[in-house]
Amino acid sequence: MMDDLQRLAERIQWDFDEPALLQQSVTHRSSDGPNNERLEFLGDSILNFVIASEIFERRPDLREGELSRLRASLVNKNALADIARDIALGPHIVLGSGELKTGGRRRDSILADALEAVIGAVYLDGGYEAGRALVLRLFSEHLSRLPDMEALKDPKTRLQEYLQARHLELPHYDVKHISGRAHEQTFRVVCNCESLQLVGQGVAGNRRQAEQAAADDLLSKIAASGATMNDSAGVTDE
Repeated sequence: MMDDLQRLAERIQWDFDEPALLQQSVTHRSSDGPNNERLEFLGDSILNFVIASEIFERRPDLREGELSRLRASLVNKNALADIARDIALGPHIVLGSGELKTGGRRRDSILADALEAVIGAVYLDGGYEAGRALVLRLFSEHLSRLPDMEALKDPKTRLQEYLQARHLELPHYDVKHISGRAHEQTFRVVCNCESLQLVGQGVAGNRRQAEQAAADDLLSKIAASGATMNDSAGVTDE
C-alpha cells in the first residue's frame, strides 16, 4: 500500500488485507480504472443500517417518522463531507483532470461519496462488524449528542407552528428574483407575514431552500422583537 493510503488506513483504524479496496474506494469515476461507485452503493446501505440501528436503540421514545428525520440529520451530504474532512480524506481522492482543476477534492458530494465507499471497502475487507465499528467511530461524536426533535424541524415548519399556536394567518412565500443560467440559478424569496407585519428574505440555489432561508430570517426577526417560540403547538411537518 502506498504511504499516503497507509496513513489514511491508520486514521480510520483498519489494516486492509486487500489494499486495492481502499485504493478503489478513493478513486472517482472521472479517473481511469476501477472507481468507487459500487463501493459507495454498498457503503451507503451499511451506513444507513448501522445509524438506524443505533438511534433505534438510543431513542426508544421516537416514532418511525421521527427516527427517519433523526437519521437524515446524521446521514446527509453535508454531514458526511464534514466527517470526510475530519479524517483528511480529500487529499487521497483520485480524480480526473477536469474534476481536479475545478477543486473536486473540496466538493461535498465527492467527499461524501468517497466516505461511503471507504465504509464499503472496510466491509468487504473485514465483514459486517468491521464496517459497523468504522461507522460508530466516524459518528461517535454525533451519536453522543443526538438532537431533540424540536431542533430538527425546518424553519418553515417552526414558523407555521408558531403562527398556528397564536391563531395567526400563515405567511406567503413569493419568488422575487431568479438569476443565473438554467443549471446554476439563484432564487431570492420573500416570506411575508402580514399578521406580524414582518418580512423575511432568503437566497439559495433552489426555490425550496430559498423559502427555508426566508422563513429562518423571519423567525430571527420574531425573536429579535421579543417574542418567544416556546409555546408553539405541535403541527405535522409539511
